[in-house]
Amino acid sequence: MQGQVSRPPPSRVEQEWKSVLQRIAAGEHQALAELYDVTSAAVFGLALRIVKARDVAEDVVVEVYSQVWTQAAAYDSQRGPPIAWLLTITRSRAIDLLRARGRARTEEPLEFASGVPSETPGPEESHEALERRRLVRSALENLPPEQRQVIELAYFSGFSQSEIAVRLGQPLGTVKTRVRLGLMRLRELLAPLVTSVATPIKEQDL
Repeated sequence: MQGQVSRPPPSRVEQEWKSVLQRIAAGEHQALAELYDVTSAAVFGLALRIVKARDVAEDVVVEVYSQVWTQAAAYDSQRGPPIAWLLTITRSRAIDLLRARGRARTEEPLEFASGVPSETPGPEESHEALERRRLVRSALENLPPEQRQVIELAYFSGFSQSEIAVRLGQPLGTVKTRVRLGLMRLRELLAPLVTSVATPIKEQDL
């Protein structure tokens, strides 16, 4: 039809990325890792141009791939190639983070907060804590190796994210993303189990 612009057929790479997004939408964590490996440099580069600070750009990267994990099924190939969708998310998350940091100081991430008990727990509380830890350790065994490794180093060995990055020879942003995705997966694995203990499972139980 005259005046209508038709989109060219997708390239092989574009088709492969679309397939990866379909696997992510189906809940395949390895697919998200594959997408991260081939696109994180572009995502980080755009985020850095917008926010002008490496640490903030790394936080943007974490938010981007978290959103991809939850919204991969929403990708519409008729609106553009996967990389365009990914960079649109990046721009939006970067602007949102800049606005949020302009309103107030960023709070510590939930997964690194730790409460200080006001008194020694009783026998019942101790039993519940042990049960929670058993469930968490069981769930850890079902994480992808790279996610389980960084979580164990952070929570069981006490390393900071920066120390983990140096220890593993990985970029700090990669470590942050693996920790966040690992925690997301733990929540999914533990969801059916939380009702089996009286007190909800907390991330401090790691």
